[in-house]
Amino acid sequence: MYPSGIALHPGVGPATDILGSDSAPNGTSTSDALLFQRCRWCGTAMYHRLLCPVCAGSDLRTETSAGAGVVRHSTIVHRNTPAARNVSLIEMAEGFTVRGRVMGAPADVHSGDRVQLSTAQDPVRSQPVFQLIDGPYRGWS
Repeated sequence: MYPSGIALHPGVGPATDILGSDSAPNGTSTSDALLFQRCRWCGTAMYHRLLCPVCAGSDLRTETSAGAGVVRHSTIVHRNTPAARNVSLIEMAEGFTVRGRVMGAPADVHSGDRVQLSTAQDPVRSQPVFQLIDGPYRGWS
């Protein structure tokens, strides 16, 4: 049992490798990759966290996502940009959720659309950019 439900783990290294790494542990480039953490205690996947949201563990390892995901929610934003853009919550295949932008017309992005991480960079925000795999959602006919 942990006091106050918080577990502190000794021997945890700095978390800088998740935010600014240019290479993965195997030496490959990760400039176009999406890095996430996985808790070594309970196995929960998460995006840019300091503690595990499930067990409050701080012993997190960095992994590279395959980049495949599903749009869980998307909204159109009209402020602070000259044109409308979408902001989407993407549930990744590894089990974590990330906020990002899906390329294309904002009205064409819907919940349930499958997406893949793109090599494009968001010029204003440091959010990942995705592209639709199957094209726009067609709805019921």
